[in-house]
Amino acid sequence: MIGIPLRFKTAVALVLLGLLTLLAGIGQKTFWAPAETVTATASAAEAAPLTVIDQKLRTVEGGTVTIKVKGEGSFLLAAGRPDDVDAWVGKTAHNTVTGVSDDKKSLQVKHTDGEASAPSPAGSDLWVSTENASGELDYTWSAPADGDWSLLLAADGKKPAPSSISMTFPNDTSMPWAVPLMVLGGLLILAGGALLVLKPKRGAPRDGGASGNGSGDKGSAGKGSGKLGSAFARRARAKAAAKAAERSSSARLSVVVAATTAVVLAGTAAAAQASTSSAPVSTSAAPTASASSGAGGTPVVLDAQFRRILEQVASATDAGDAAKDAKKLAARVAGTELEVRTQNYKIRSRVASYDARMPVRSTKLLTTVVTDKREWPRSVLAVTQGEGNVVPQLLTLVQSSPRENYKLVGTSPLQPGTTFPAIVRGGTESLAAGDKSGLLYSGQEALAGLADRLTKSNSTFKGKLVEGESSPYIADTLSYQADIVKDGVDGKFAFTHKVVPENTVVFRTEDGGALVLGRLTFNFDGTPKAEGDKLSIGNDAAVLAGGKETNTGMVLKFAESVAVYVPPADSKDPMKLVAATRGLVGASFK
Repeated sequence: MIGIPLRFKTAVALVLLGLLTLLAGIGQKTFWAPAETVTATASAAEAAPLTVIDQKLRTVEGGTVTIKVKGEGSFLLAAGRPDDVDAWVGKTAHNTVTGVSDDKKSLQVKHTDGEASAPSPAGSDLWVSTENASGELDYTWSAPADGDWSLLLAADGKKPAPSSISMTFPNDTSMPWAVPLMVLGGLLILAGGALLVLKPKRGAPRDGGASGNGSGDKGSAGKGSGKLGSAFARRARAKAAAKAAERSSSARLSVVVAATTAVVLAGTAAAAQASTSSAPVSTSAAPTASASSGAGGTPVVLDAQFRRILEQVASATDAGDAAKDAKKLAARVAGTELEVRTQNYKIRSRVASYDARMPVRSTKLLTTVVTDKREWPRSVLAVTQGEGNVVPQLLTLVQSSPRENYKLVGTSPLQPGTTFPAIVRGGTESLAAGDKSGLLYSGQEALAGLADRLTKSNSTFKGKLVEGESSPYIADTLSYQADIVKDGVDGKFAFTHKVVPENTVVFRTEDGGALVLGRLTFNFDGTPKAEGDKLSIGNDAAVLAGGKETNTGMVLKFAESVAVYVPPADSKDPMKLVAATRGLVGASFK
């Protein structure tokens, strides 16, 4: 009976310890559990017209980040690639939200001095998306595509950007000890209950002295007394053995509990270690994307951006065409296309029969070509065939600098028998005009060869360019020039086609070749053969020259927009003229 109190006390202690441990585990999952989100607020910073929110903040805690911005009046929040945001900000004074404090209560803000104002960022082609607000904005920050994305806050570029910014991040709610504590608590309670219910086995007393053969009855009293003493001794030893067995059973149960506890604790430690070591993996994904976002492999515009840009280009061109007003083109048309359309409007205002330029359409977008070259100027292409496009039309758009929008610089219909070359979607390589790496000809050489072929019927590039039905522009141009010479009996005529180097753009094609786009200047020079001879020009050229006849000579100038496919260096195929057109841009008398 001596061991019962010890067993009872041990059992009660185990049950109480188990209950406390179980409660601690449950508490970590309920009333002690941390908040699911944490909110950090930006402290007051020096006023600046722009505020940048660094791309790291979107993934610093993993999960979705929400942003609350408060400001006076109207403001916008724009999302763009980090290098695009930095390029647009440029030398303007700005604040940058760079990180979160260790206690996750404050946003870290860095001020950069610079110019006091900037243009309004509203409407910039750099932004993949924008949110406009008045007074207050709630924004859920999600990535529109792979890679890193920064945010830009601004009012109008002159007024201070909103400075009241708070960001809510997902909080780490993992409690790695919760389940192990609950399991351990349950085991301790079971162990305590087992001590109360289970009883240790007692050893059976030996019966050696009790079993007589009759000799005890017959023996003397002295011998009987000796046997009785031995019986008492045997009973004492039996009791001691029982108590030892009880203590051994308790000890074995304690060992089992201790071993179980050790296993659980070891598993918990491993789980905690795994939880801690896996955390950096999720947060380090962002820097990997960042390394690729600004250094090749990332297209300069996404599909949604491209369509928005193209719609605005088409809308501006439609407005100019309808009103025959070049001023309406200025926001979205430049270079060769602005020059050609301006002169086209001028001629059509005087000569009703003169053909209009092919309309620019954003609908029926057949394909796009987007560069991964992140420096400026940036060039992109579109092939469309909307209403009024008899054949697909190749559109070349260029963004000259970060704060300028893409503008249409060239349009040319595809040659009837030519297939547009396959180009990697999602960002292809751009090459310098003189770069011949992997190509049969560099872009510069390809355009020079085309110019020579258009100028001379016996050009050395005859046979190096596909001609005939699949490239009718070459034959038509040579035929036009030959007919002028044949019919102009009173004049001497010369024709030249020259490359305008600064307009050359080269994109790598999927097969390792290249698509070269550029402008040629086509000059048509005429001089009377003899004194008194006169040369006549058409009504269209007369509008630009200020008259129809001359006895001193004349010069007509055309702008040619062309695209040439150049095969890879190991190919035996000739080059192909993919697209071409010309427009009259000048006429004058000598």
